[in-house]
Amino acid sequence: MASLSKAGAALTALREDLVGDVFAPGDPGYDEARTVFNAMIDRRPAVIAQCANVADVVRAVRFGRDLDLHIAVRGGGHSVAGAALGDGALVVDLRRMHDVTVAPAAEAVRVEGGATMSHLDRAAQPYGLATTGGRASTTGVGGFVLGGGTGWLARAFGLAVDNLLGIELVTADAERVHANADENPELFWALHGGGGNFGIATALTLRLHELPEFSIALLLYLPHLGPDVVRVFREVVGGGPDEVGGAVLYLTGPPEEFVPPELVGKLVCAGLLTYAGGEDGLRGLAEPLLALPHEAEIVGPMPYADVQCMLDDPPGRRNHWSAEYVTGLPDELVEVYCTRAENMPVPTSTQHLLFPQGGAIAAGPHEYPVPYRDAPWALHPFAVWQDPADDERAIAWVREVRADARPWSTGAVNLNFIGEEGSERVRAGLGEGNLLRLEKVKRAYDPDNVFRFNHNIRPV
Repeated sequence: MASLSKAGAALTALREDLVGDVFAPGDPGYDEARTVFNAMIDRRPAVIAQCANVADVVRAVRFGRDLDLHIAVRGGGHSVAGAALGDGALVVDLRRMHDVTVAPAAEAVRVEGGATMSHLDRAAQPYGLATTGGRASTTGVGGFVLGGGTGWLARAFGLAVDNLLGIELVTADAERVHANADENPELFWALHGGGGNFGIATALTLRLHELPEFSIALLLYLPHLGPDVVRVFREVVGGGPDEVGGAVLYLTGPPEEFVPPELVGKLVCAGLLTYAGGEDGLRGLAEPLLALPHEAEIVGPMPYADVQCMLDDPPGRRNHWSAEYVTGLPDELVEVYCTRAENMPVPTSTQHLLFPQGGAIAAGPHEYPVPYRDAPWALHPFAVWQDPADDERAIAWVREVRADARPWSTGAVNLNFIGEEGSERVRAGLGEGNLLRLEKVKRAYDPDNVFRFNHNIRPV
């Protein structure tokens, strides 16, 4: 640790050098700058550098290394574990770096490291193009992609990381590095699921796909019909094309115009069918779900960027999530999943989600460290609440969902969907057979484990 006089002089120089802003404890704006999506996270970094460009990022990393500070990286700030912050650390905040440049002829897009899904989706939509994104518009693109990335389009277009064409990185030595299939290919491989372990992603280039139309069928059912909804949804997706996706979820009835007043604030089961195509194709697929008795429906075309906002929750609420990827969806697991909805925290913003995989996810490249690719279904208990008095029951419910599903678990997991669950879960999220190779890449680019506020890979 540097002396106080050296640290003070270095901080003064950083404030003068950066185009962006610098915050330290006691500065006006410091508390706002250290606030992340999950209100349970309350950490006090030594310095927050809100970088305006790549030169700022390089300068900030040099500052951190000179003072022997560990470095956290903030993009969207959505990590349930609060990976964007570290007590006593330097935070490199990329949120001002959110430019998105679409190259329609090349069907590619360059996304700066601080951009969110909304920045990406809105920029690509006028060209009738899209790529696999997360299921919330406020999620940061960088962390989402480097963790693997699943979303409504994953069955049609593959995981987000399958669409990664190139990346611009600032390493722990404050060096600017490019990685793609031809340049630094081993680093490029590691970035397909290894997360932020190897440096700061200042820009990513992603493949885009034609998406002239997008349609959804959203139906609300009384909760006792949940098992029927899941079984029908299972058959619709299982027999449908790769363009069909979606989820079954239990949730608190939201105060939306299409929700009957008597269901607002009450537990409901929802079937969401998404379709990378027009309404006619969607209606044919949704017919079995429409045939079940339901209380509300929205069926028809909807811009993909708008669908991406449907499950958005405002920041400042308490969050705890996890996931289990399962070998299949037999009737016994359907009953277990639906029964567990009976004690989920209601009314809150908690969601009890069940996602289909398959399609282009399963058909994608298997050499990358994303071992959950072959699981046909994923359970994602997503607890969101406001009252700290609900902490214990909300966290316990998430753990109970995982325990329920464990007999069917593949053992693999999407690290984007979990918080701090121990080193074994990190291994499960990277794949046992990939770990030594990843550790060697970590040693080459971050031998001192400067970037450790993540699902950490230690240098071999």
